[in-house]
Amino acid sequence: MDRTSPVPLYFQLARQLEGAVEDGTLVPGTLLGNEIDLAARLGLSRPTVRQALRTLVDKGLLVRRRGVGTQVVHTGVRRPPELSSLYDDLESAGRHPATRVLANRLEPATGPVAAALGVPEGSEVHYLERLRTADGEPLARLRDHLPAGLLEPDTALLEATGLHRLLRSAAITLHSARQAVGARAATAAEAALLDEEQGAPLLTMERVTYDDTGRAVAYGSHLYRAARHSFEFRLMARP
Repeated sequence: MDRTSPVPLYFQLARQLEGAVEDGTLVPGTLLGNEIDLAARLGLSRPTVRQALRTLVDKGLLVRRRGVGTQVVHTGVRRPPELSSLYDDLESAGRHPATRVLANRLEPATGPVAAALGVPEGSEVHYLERLRTADGEPLARLRDHLPAGLLEPDTALLEATGLHRLLRSAAITLHSARQAVGARAATAAEAALLDEEQGAPLLTMERVTYDDTGRAVAYGSHLYRAARHSFEFRLMARP
């Protein structure tokens, strides 16, 4: 810790702890002890340690468990701006994704769904709703609409793998997508499903996916826990 630096001590400590979590020095499940012990070991004040830990709890890297103490949890999922699925991204990150299917049915297309998929309003579309977890922790609620007849999504298969893989296994070549990312507060029902507090921040994503013929093959409306998920974008300056 550099006490001569203009960077606050709590921020220096938070950055060091975050780096140790990111590089695997502090593995998920590691107990950091209580604030008093940490402050004594590090030679810092208790308020400094408390603020550093609170910063990492807010980021989703640490969790406070009553009777246990402050514990390292799995790092959040960072997703690049590619046409990939959450299931594939979790596997690539070494996580263990699982899915619980909440709905799998045919229903009439509403106006927004019909416009996204390029089908007549009121025509039948396939509706899927799933809860995606990783290592037993809820991460996202996924809602997707598919044109009827494109794929017959079996519930058992949906719980065993990702939707993109099912589409590819049906000889559908995914080519591109149009995507919008936003944020809003969790409703009571969403908070209960995602193990969050009501009003907690959630990331939203709407995506229309197209095949290599330009046909819309899926319209997704997804919710992600903001403390466990982020989207990464590479920005280039104009020439």
